[in-house]
Amino acid sequence: MPNLLYVNVDVFTGHALAGNQLAVFTDASALSTELMQRIAKETNYSETTFVIPRSFEETRDKGHRVRIFTVNEELPFAGHPTLGTAWVLRGIGGADEIVLDLNVGKIHVKFSTLEGQLFGEMTQRDPQFGQVHSREEAARAIGISAEEIATDVPIHSVSTGMMFVMVPIARLATMQKLTLDLKRAQEYLDRTDGKFFFFVCRETVDPKARLHARMIFYNGEDPATGSASGCAAAWMVKHGVAKSDERVLIEQGIEMKRPSRIFVRAEKNGNEVINVRVGGQAVEVARGELFF
Repeated sequence: MPNLLYVNVDVFTGHALAGNQLAVFTDASALSTELMQRIAKETNYSETTFVIPRSFEETRDKGHRVRIFTVNEELPFAGHPTLGTAWVLRGIGGADEIVLDLNVGKIHVKFSTLEGQLFGEMTQRDPQFGQVHSREEAARAIGISAEEIATDVPIHSVSTGMMFVMVPIARLATMQKLTLDLKRAQEYLDRTDGKFFFFVCRETVDPKARLHARMIFYNGEDPATGSASGCAAAWMVKHGVAKSDERVLIEQGIEMKRPSRIFVRAEKNGNEVINVRVGGQAVEVARGELFF
């Protein structure tokens, strides 16, 4: 087994030691699925990615083959691993557009400048809207009163590659003290079309942000959830929280002291929401070598 090179990046932040951590293994061609899963458990980040090198021609035609793992499972898609892996690959090859071939399909990440700094923006799949949830039932699963959930926008399942249940919390104070009984929450999710809850609030810490967000799941709390943020962009445009193609800021990770800045936008075409884009910055913080 050859030694494995990896790069650690903090994603959805312009500063080291903030945002969401990611380990990117740049050549996983010698690894089995089982070893990838065990290595992801070893890194213990919310996600770890594995790049499987292809020939120049195959990469040009199909994109960079990348697999994404949490500590427990392989995911078809996740946002901060997509942006972070594209950031690392751009550093290797220098291209202004990186195409990743994920289990969910091709995801394009384009690089430009925003406020004078390098900025990457991924185009996610067009959203699929699932079920609208009962405030009372969702509140019981979450462990809060139904009055703490906003009434002017729905609890709605949305997917751009993974189905999140968008839960609009009415007050920032409720968001900041939110805890989750994972067993009870999972029992509820298992009865619905949702994979995870994504909690959002229109009261924010940063007045420039449109939403304050949290995502609590089996590996703790996520400092930045790019896949859910794409769903949030679609949800905002569909329900009038953001205008069509308006770029807005989502703040996340503040409660766990890893603040993240996630820029999102989506377009509305008649009754359909299309062209979901999620962007931000990333910072390389470490390079290493894993050996057995």
